[in-house]
Amino acid sequence: MSCSRTLLVVAHAPSPNTRKLREAVERGACHEDIENVRVKVLAPLDAGPEDVLACDAIILGTTENLGYMSGALKDFFDRTYYAVLEKTQGLPFSFYIRAGHDGTGTHRAIESITTGLRWRLVQKPLLCRGDYRDEFEDQCQELGLYLAAGLDAGLF
Repeated sequence: MSCSRTLLVVAHAPSPNTRKLREAVERGACHEDIENVRVKVLAPLDAGPEDVLACDAIILGTTENLGYMSGALKDFFDRTYYAVLEKTQGLPFSFYIRAGHDGTGTHRAIESITTGLRWRLVQKPLLCRGDYRDEFEDQCQELGLYLAAGLDAGLF
């Protein structure tokens, strides 16, 4: 069967551990039982409005930097916001945050921007807080699997 749906993963991964999280999201989204979803993974600085306009759902990933999202993800939003604003309302999405502290400022910032875009949160955001734990990878894999499975089943 040809892939007719696209799941876009835009994730900032500046360290080996954050790359593991991004790879876990991709691994979950590419599960062998998912037949009709193409997964496209991009760093925020490589993603643009055309990628958002071409996708059917999106997962955002970021580190917590000084109580806010990464500068790279903020740059992604700065470059894409107005170009996609009227064309992606209702876009299914979720996100994960790798937070060394509490992650609340990062969560609020992403929530504020995506509310303005009128995107539809389809999975509770994942907060990977505190010291790095291998279970974060399992949780990210589940996040990727959930969104890809939802697309594959036509749930969103």
